[in-house]
Amino acid sequence: MKRMARNRRLTGLILSVVLAAAGYLAFSLWAGWREVLAVFRQVEGPGLAVLLGLSLTNYLLRFLRWQLYLTALGHRPPVGLSALIYFAGFALTTTPGKAGEMLRGVFLKARGMPYVSSTAAFVSERLSDVVAVALLALAGVGRLYPPGEPLVKYGLAAIAAGLVLLAGAGRLRRWHDKLQRHPGRLLRFGRHLLGLVLDTRQCHHPLLLPPATGLGLLAWFAEGYAFYLLLHWLGYDAIDLVIACAIYALAMLAGAVSFLPGGIGGAEAAMTLLLLWVGVGQADAVAATLLIRLTTLWFAVALGAVALLAGGKALNRPPQPLPQSP
Repeated sequence: MKRMARNRRLTGLILSVVLAAAGYLAFSLWAGWREVLAVFRQVEGPGLAVLLGLSLTNYLLRFLRWQLYLTALGHRPPVGLSALIYFAGFALTTTPGKAGEMLRGVFLKARGMPYVSSTAAFVSERLSDVVAVALLALAGVGRLYPPGEPLVKYGLAAIAAGLVLLAGAGRLRRWHDKLQRHPGRLLRFGRHLLGLVLDTRQCHHPLLLPPATGLGLLAWFAEGYAFYLLLHWLGYDAIDLVIACAIYALAMLAGAVSFLPGGIGGAEAAMTLLLLWVGVGQADAVAATLLIRLTTLWFAVALGAVALLAGGKALNRPPQPLPQSP
């Protein structure tokens, strides 16, 4: 059974890579593959290392936030094991809504962490990512599209209201406690659902919200900065850091809204169109889009695959229960 599940995960990963490669090839042919290849050659080895380093910074900062969530939920996994589990989830990030990253919950469940808690940490991570990326996008919306400037204050107000709602527990805790005293399959589902909401709110405790949001913002800024450097190396000095981060963030939001595996297709199309909007040449826009996606999304998939393969013994050995937070 475990082998079949592992084979299904591997098949899904290979299929997503093949489909993405075919899509990227078609994308390059549309722009002119010789021109795209010439742009790729402009980014030398040291530049590629910088892009990958900034992507790795993103993943490490998000891992620190993940640790904060697990600790808030009452679990203290060893840092090394927790990092291995966290990065292994990236192997399945090319799934709709990145749901495949919930593979982490399987490894954590074997070590005593309920699925409700690991799912709450996953949901909290996605919410924090949306907040961070939306803030980066809002910072440059008015510059990209001046008539959209009024949307900034409404967007900020909506984010603030959502975080305030998540930060409280209130009446839901009492409902959850009442349902605990009653049997029944439907009521059990209600208890699990309320438990998920309560655990998610625990991850958004007022004391935890500032550092978690700050880590998320810094993490996604690192990739936005990588995108800015890439455009600068291609000769587009007129695109400043705010605009570059906004284009990158809007593309990530477009990919998330599309609900396509890993946002593949939606993010690339939005990023290319926005680059064309600000005056980037067609071949340069396609090359910049493909290169930044290779050094972010696909770099994460590669790290996840390495974590699964290299850490197989540690992940599959008879687990020990996780230490509980006091």
